[in-house]
Amino acid sequence: MAGTTVVVFDFDHTIIEDNSDTWVVAEMGLTDLFNQLRRKLPWTSLMDRMMAELYSRGKTIEEISVCLRRIHMNPRIIAAIRKAHSRPKCELKIISDANQFFIETILKHYGLFDCFSEIITNPSIVEGEGQLRIFPYHDSLSSPHGCNLCPPNLCKGLVIEEIQASNSEMGKKRMIYLGDGRGDFCPSLKLGEGDHVMPRKGFPLWERIRANPMLIKAEVHEWSKGEELERILIQLIDTNSNEGNSET
Repeated sequence: MAGTTVVVFDFDHTIIEDNSDTWVVAEMGLTDLFNQLRRKLPWTSLMDRMMAELYSRGKTIEEISVCLRRIHMNPRIIAAIRKAHSRPKCELKIISDANQFFIETILKHYGLFDCFSEIITNPSIVEGEGQLRIFPYHDSLSSPHGCNLCPPNLCKGLVIEEIQASNSEMGKKRMIYLGDGRGDFCPSLKLGEGDHVMPRKGFPLWERIRANPMLIKAEVHEWSKGEELERILIQLIDTNSNEGNSET
């Protein structure tokens, strides 16, 4: 499997230009209630409560979907995802602190859902007559992940380790991780030599890596706009593929 690359994306402020949770909160008139409850509930429980409020106001799943489809995605990031997906021996995944319904709705709208082999995020279901429920990926009560770098509902570093364990069974694969937030620092620490991390410039992950460069074993490639993401990502994938071809 030489030359194989696994590209792992964060979602909010990486694939899309906004935070999908706070976008829905603002666009659907929930800001006041959200702010009242923000410090009382864990984030995932808070978003589940927001969906219950929408349901109580008579808002439908389709109205939530329409709201989500208005979120902007940079055309160059769309192009980067499609190019990466078209490369041989390249697999794309998402690890996100958003939720399944939000992510899938947005990806399907932009025609990108089938580009990803796996989406690891907080699960969601539509209950009864149309109430969207959101649950934590890691249950902090029944199976706490124990990581003090990550929120209680999802340790991305633990997920990266699971992906790495799966990769080792199928042969050596290099990993490229793209993210922006504080929750993306833990998975960046799990990357090894030959891997790459792409923090978004000016965002918390970039700041943490700058403050702790010796903790990062992967090569660091900062980016700011969609054009930079596209150029750097495709270059890294192609370089890895070429190196793999030269080894065979």
